[in-house]
Amino acid sequence: MKFMNALSAKVATKNARVVFPEHKEPRTAEAMRALDRDGLCRPMTLGDSTDRYVQALIETRGMKEGIARRLIGKPLYRAAAMVAAGEADAMVAGAVAPTRRVIEAASMAIGLAEGVSIPSSFFLMNFADDRSLIFADCGLTVDPDAETLAAIARASARSGDALLGDARVALLSFSTGTSGAGASVDKVREAAEISGFAGPIQGDAALIPEVAARKDAGAGNANVLIFPNLDAGNIAYKLAVALGGAQALGPILQGFRRPVCDLSRGASAQDIVAATVVTLALD
Repeated sequence: MKFMNALSAKVATKNARVVFPEHKEPRTAEAMRALDRDGLCRPMTLGDSTDRYVQALIETRGMKEGIARRLIGKPLYRAAAMVAAGEADAMVAGAVAPTRRVIEAASMAIGLAEGVSIPSSFFLMNFADDRSLIFADCGLTVDPDAETLAAIARASARSGDALLGDARVALLSFSTGTSGAGASVDKVREAAEISGFAGPIQGDAALIPEVAARKDAGAGNANVLIFPNLDAGNIAYKLAVALGGAQALGPILQGFRRPVCDLSRGASAQDIVAATVVTLALD
């Protein structure tokens, strides 16, 4: 796809170092070879546990030395410590490890960016008609309240600006404007008021100009879709893949000091390559 080719060209100029704590896993190993061959990044395997990693956790995260030494004995934490120590620019994991473990390692070793109170995630959805959209949060936050939903929207807008050039955010609901009522709609409406983005708005009104015009719902050209909860987001992205043939890259984590990617455990080697490119394009 043209979009992914453009991202790849952008990322290749960075010569970034990416640590893959699951480097022995066959799909990950294949992806690392492809990334290296195509000059997209410098893939790294895990280094030995060193005092430098321990010191990085002590300095950047305020850990006690004993805790830091125990943590870097675990592959995910050691990889995150390599990022914290400045030996790697990003971490890509999750082909084997569950999401919660990747999140824990990134939270403990790398930490959240300034001004961010909660991590979140998104999928970059690439469609056959060359459209690319961001879906959030489809992999991490189960049932965000209005404040959290607004924070997810703001983080996703930053990701949208970095990847798509111009983030046009819509907070989705089963209701557009004041046409419906209920706790879910109220939550989305409050999140829209907090964040300043469009919402509540139904999916078709967010994406189709003619529908948006009929419902007086703005331009209908959103490219960053914020779902009210994990049920809605996860179902939507999987249906887009199964029925619409979309490529789903992610979940890409948002809100950490340095780039972190949590792969889908069903990811192919090609998916891992693409997800790595997307992760590096955010930095």
